[in-house]
Amino acid sequence: MVEIIAAGCANTLTVSLGRQSTKKGTMRTTKRTFISAALAGAIATTLLIGCNKKGDAISSAEQADKKASIAALGIAETKAIAEEGFIYGLPIVMNYAVMNEFCVDKNSGQYKAPFNQINNEARVFTYKDTSIPTPNSDTPYSILWTDLRAEPIVLSVPTVEKSRYYSVMLCDGNTYNYGYIGSRATGGEAGDYMMVGPDWTGATPPGIKKVFRSSTQFSAVAYRTQLFNPEDMPNVVKIQAGYKVQPLSQYLKQPAPPATPAVNFPKINKEMVKTGFFDYLAFALQFAPAEPQEKEIRGKLARLGDLAALSQEQKAAVMAGVKEGEAKIKQYLESGQKNINGWKVGSLFGDSAFYNGDWLKRAAAAQAGIYGNDAAEAMYPMTKTLANGEPLDGSKHNYTLTFAAGQFPPVNAFWSVTMYDGKSQLLIKNPINRYLINSPMLPNMKKNPDGSLTLYIQKDNPGADKESNWLPAPDGPIYLVMRLYWPKTEAPSILPPGEGSWKPPGIVKVN
Repeated sequence: MVEIIAAGCANTLTVSLGRQSTKKGTMRTTKRTFISAALAGAIATTLLIGCNKKGDAISSAEQADKKASIAALGIAETKAIAEEGFIYGLPIVMNYAVMNEFCVDKNSGQYKAPFNQINNEARVFTYKDTSIPTPNSDTPYSILWTDLRAEPIVLSVPTVEKSRYYSVMLCDGNTYNYGYIGSRATGGEAGDYMMVGPDWTGATPPGIKKVFRSSTQFSAVAYRTQLFNPEDMPNVVKIQAGYKVQPLSQYLKQPAPPATPAVNFPKINKEMVKTGFFDYLAFALQFAPAEPQEKEIRGKLARLGDLAALSQEQKAAVMAGVKEGEAKIKQYLESGQKNINGWKVGSLFGDSAFYNGDWLKRAAAAQAGIYGNDAAEAMYPMTKTLANGEPLDGSKHNYTLTFAAGQFPPVNAFWSVTMYDGKSQLLIKNPINRYLINSPMLPNMKKNPDGSLTLYIQKDNPGADKESNWLPAPDGPIYLVMRLYWPKTEAPSILPPGEGSWKPPGIVKVN
């Protein structure tokens, strides 16, 4: 499906999406400054394509064929393909960037573990965690990236008490959530489960409770284990120690299959994405067999051909297309979900069938907070404004959020409200190291005389009498995300997304 050919100039690759190839692209790197939250915004600003240096590693005949194909593309069509290609590819490139930081580049500052080896975090995420936008700081994570090319991987989970929520989310390189293990999906019993790649055809061995098929050859697994309070961390660590990962051959006590070829993963950072977005997309697609709904967009990208051979007018059209794609993603996040008291409420995350070729929804999901859960697992009301649309800004105003008595978010597990910087979508440094307020904290919070609960959303400490209810805000734009883990399905409920009987209360500006 894809072929990447080094074009002979620093930080540039030429791309052909028309043929199958096993070549792997390489790029020279600069100082790492990549932040996924800023990925989309960085790309359109200075998108450069190719170079004019002679000696490209393709034959003259191939060059002539490509130039003839590209020349047939009008400016409007070039722009349209770039726009659609950017929207289609954004989640894939964002996912590749996180994978590269977490399990490929040991100097990334965010490295966790190599492929097929779990990394347990005996902590929650803080402002120092910058690889993933809108990170969850509710639950300690265990993070795993799998290479499914040689053989399936077996995931084993321990018994987890019914009172403690946990989930294991399987998310592939297309950012499809293709399976769940955990409190809601499978219960708290111990068990063995198997992840397989897109081309696997073997039988399910005895002892495996369920098989999950990834649409790509590399896949992420995110384990979320509920933490009740800081003193509870040793109990979480014991559960994390029970999460086991092993190749199928090891599980069956059989010889391992032949090793797959090593992959030369190209470096990636914010600056390099500006010059090579479509190159990173082409690289990632080598490991993602096209599904039926992808054939049209991949065919269009194939028509774009060798980007270095584009005319200056076509290159300008590509830049314009990417900018238009960015604008459409932003517009979708602003208007593509139900506005309830200023909160955007909807369902952005799911499997391949959920998206069904809606690349704009998938791109919006990644931009809002890549690796989010399906609606049945968690709901994510999010806001940057008051109910009247006025932007939230901690440098200008203080705010409150009040839950009426008996009207807390309806969940089977727990809920939280997390504060993010409105620009970076990352957690913010603050004097009390508090990034969220969640339901396990309720016993230590102060309720109003009528039984309601008010959260104080501001950059400065509201005083000792209110500090227990203080959610520190940035000195600038505010981004708030509410999380409802395992939302209830019976009334009152936030489900169906955007149409539920429970509605999040609006943020109030303090005069």
